[in-house]
Amino acid sequence: MKIKAIYEKTVPIASQIRNAVIDFSQMTISVVAVVTDVIRNGKPVIGYGFNSNGRYAQGGILRERFIPRLLGADPQELLSDDGSNFDPFKCWRVMMQNEKPGGHGERSVAVGTLDMALWDLVAKIENKPLYRLLAERYNNGRCDTDVYVYAAGGYYYPNKDLAALQDEFRRYLDMGFTHCKMKIGGAPLQEDLRRIEAALKVLPGGNALMVDANGRFDIPTAIAYLEALQSFGLRWYEEPVNPLDYLALAAVAAASQMPIATGENIFSLIDSLNLIRYGGLVPQRDFLQMDPVLSYGLVEYLRILEMLRRHGWSSRCCIPHGGHLFGVHIAAGLQLYGNEAYPEVFLPFGKFAEGMELKDGKVTLPDEAGIGYERVPEIYDILRAL
Repeated sequence: MKIKAIYEKTVPIASQIRNAVIDFSQMTISVVAVVTDVIRNGKPVIGYGFNSNGRYAQGGILRERFIPRLLGADPQELLSDDGSNFDPFKCWRVMMQNEKPGGHGERSVAVGTLDMALWDLVAKIENKPLYRLLAERYNNGRCDTDVYVYAAGGYYYPNKDLAALQDEFRRYLDMGFTHCKMKIGGAPLQEDLRRIEAALKVLPGGNALMVDANGRFDIPTAIAYLEALQSFGLRWYEEPVNPLDYLALAAVAAASQMPIATGENIFSLIDSLNLIRYGGLVPQRDFLQMDPVLSYGLVEYLRILEMLRRHGWSSRCCIPHGGHLFGVHIAAGLQLYGNEAYPEVFLPFGKFAEGMELKDGKVTLPDEAGIGYERVPEIYDILRAL
């Protein structure tokens, strides 16, 4: 059993949307296909992966470092002890050979992209949906049969008025979502408050709305927003300050009566540990959004979950960033709080698989072996072209 080839390509997901920090007019992602010599139904078993939105394609790092390491390894270095399947943890160690600790940069995204494809492979070889494999290996066989998802949107668009924002959220409710998220911090406070008030006229209550500042604020601005937001009863206040400024986050968390959500830009176990140590977050109140793909893959995410458990956090506090089908499997198999969704942006990579049903804010699971991208035609067309 061995990897025969790995293909990668940069794909544009450009859009005119923006948040408080960046626009997405030049946004790209990497897609990969890992081809093996395992034959099923007359065809080689192939694992597919791509990186989550918000971080650019990793083609250079993939081609120069991580793909050659996997292809150059002794096949036995990549396999489980009994040789019956690939071992994502062993593959991770091979990819991370000769990499110094710290200074993660973009390499965590490159590793995570290949990691997604490897987990797709492993589940396909065992002929199981990934969420069932994860439940059996890491959660005593327990899994959720559907997953809570919220609609991430509410971006700033050119010439987008309050009526357009309301129409967007109405569409999400019609799709079956019950909670929506919108961006703040890309406009003056008073304008953002008008946008929030407009959104709440469409949604069933303040608890149905989350707001996301994308790490834009300093402490005084974050507190000013916090004081203005407290009365709305919002579901959470996301990334109010720079994601690595734990002192600033602790100051906001100490002043907050509503939940704080953060973590999508925390890309490793050690950074996650420092967030928990010094960020002032409260396990009974707050939410953690570490993205398995952006943070060295599911292999590292499993380590993060174990660290959280030791520090008194439940997996039900975790709701990963990313908005893709891989995240839905992880949320179901490891029984997380839920998963993000992008129903109208970063298309097609946030689409659910055929047969999955969204109702009352929860989506059902696919029964395809692996992740199931073969049942998302718009994604599979891109992956198959590799």
